[in-house]
Amino acid sequence: MGQGNAAHTVVSVLRGAAEWLRQRGVEAPQRSAELLLGSVLGMERLQLYLEHDRPLVESERDRMRALLKRRGDGEPVAHLLGSWSFRGHELEVSSAVLVPRPETEDLVDLALERAPDGGRVVDLGTGSGAIALALAIERPDLTVVAADVSANALEIAARNAERHGVSERVKFVRSSWWEELADESPFDLVVSNPPYIDPDAADELADDVRAFEPPLALFSERGDVLSCYRAIVAGLEQGLVSGGAVVMETGVGASTPGRELLAECPWLTDVELRPDTAAIDRYLLARRA
Repeated sequence: MGQGNAAHTVVSVLRGAAEWLRQRGVEAPQRSAELLLGSVLGMERLQLYLEHDRPLVESERDRMRALLKRRGDGEPVAHLLGSWSFRGHELEVSSAVLVPRPETEDLVDLALERAPDGGRVVDLGTGSGAIALALAIERPDLTVVAADVSANALEIAARNAERHGVSERVKFVRSSWWEELADESPFDLVVSNPPYIDPDAADELADDVRAFEPPLALFSERGDVLSCYRAIVAGLEQGLVSGGAVVMETGVGASTPGRELLAECPWLTDVELRPDTAAIDRYLLARRA
């Protein structure tokens, strides 16, 4: 992490930090170094390079070392920063919620295409509120219910709603899937990014995901990757208006069984499984018959 006798400038610290992280097998070491140093100095990425010869004082170097140590131990950058950008919206995150992924940004596009004017939307398993708040921010005509079983996640999501000025159009409900939503139903659109990883397959996850992200947001019931999808689909007959859409994220191991589950459901039609930009089957789509 040090640079010997070299001047501790922005560029030298970035170079040393990226190399130190690279040696420890950290994914995207250069980007990690940029984000962490940007956080320490209060600078955007471009500003770091515009001020590449700016020296760091000792307190700044100490803070950078502490963050690098944690990143080198596998802690996600988003947790170290305390926030993460999702569709350009900065969101508070912590170990209580899943860090929003780029592929989930495309899930929002699919949801926006299917949300009717003035529609009511429910986000099941909202976590940080990423999906629900993106819909509310980008479509002021929508009203959104964001449900999660985790009280800690809902507190974070509510703060994110306040941060982006959409609290009046987003209602937060503590609920395990549909259990506490009878008074809110039916909806014009249902969105969700539910857990679909079998706990017995946890070893297949990246080390930082397994160590630092909340199990509640990652894992299905043991031996059943479709457990959460079943809970969601079971409530769609009453929870979704006729012609309303459901948009769910999925992934390797759950995508094809998930499509089959939707296709077998008598109250769903127009079932699709679409790939993400990496050509991985990612999005389950259907409509209420």
